[in-house]
Amino acid sequence: MGAECYTPKLLQEFLADIEDCTRSVQVWDRLVVLGRQLDLPSIDFITASSYSDWKKTLFVRTSYDSSWLNEANRDPEVSKWSYFRSHAMHHLTPILIGLEFVEEYMHLPARRVEVLRLAAQHGIRSGFSVPLRVHAPPQAGLITFSGNHARKEMLAIVKAHGWTLNVAALAAHQRYMTHFAAEFFERNKITNKQRALLEKVGLGLQDKQIAVDLGVSVSALRQRMHKLMLKTGLSNRAEVAALAMSTGLLPDPQHGIDPDAANLLVQMGVSGDATDIPPSVYIEP
Repeated sequence: MGAECYTPKLLQEFLADIEDCTRSVQVWDRLVVLGRQLDLPSIDFITASSYSDWKKTLFVRTSYDSSWLNEANRDPEVSKWSYFRSHAMHHLTPILIGLEFVEEYMHLPARRVEVLRLAAQHGIRSGFSVPLRVHAPPQAGLITFSGNHARKEMLAIVKAHGWTLNVAALAAHQRYMTHFAAEFFERNKITNKQRALLEKVGLGLQDKQIAVDLGVSVSALRQRMHKLMLKTGLSNRAEVAALAMSTGLLPDPQHGIDPDAANLLVQMGVSGDATDIPPSVYIEP
């Protein structure tokens, strides 16, 4: 549509591409292609499963061989000063990173600055980092586009393509995590029977009712539950229910699950006061 053509062409093409992706790896591949198109070939993507505990890392992806960082990452005093842990865990503002911008960041210990010098030697002299968020379950993340650019060159890239990079990172993160969650069953070899059990527990049903619904005995059901917990590393029923929601088997409980709910929350005015009104009253402008 013509109404779609007012974003930068590169961004529009990127969003259309990831809209058609059906796997998380496809989203990642497209993100790397975008970085290369803008001469920012070194892409980092990191997420953690909690805002408060960065040690619970879900995954790290890089478009380059990052093994030279292994030694530095083993030093907790160096690791805690990563841009993810020192900035993205707490803020939403994109930042320019790397040796070229070290004087514009918060004070870093000498050992961390040495890591930035080492990164520059590996072609990561400067970059653009976008903090990321998911609210349920709480997750923080960071996507960084980097290249071997002096400060002036990097500023020119950001001036020309900063909007594209920011929106692309946010959209790619959302799309990637949607597929990543759905692929949980495949990664952990969850059977269809275990998946059905997971959904029933997530709905809050008790063992006797679940057994009836699935056509098995209560004893067989509990054996199935035990195997599911072993496979997923979960330890109690509450964690199983939380997993059912986080993998997309269940809707967000804040939004309710009653398809015949009569009211819609509509907020009007500066004060943000909420009023429950019939949905037929509200027509989108």
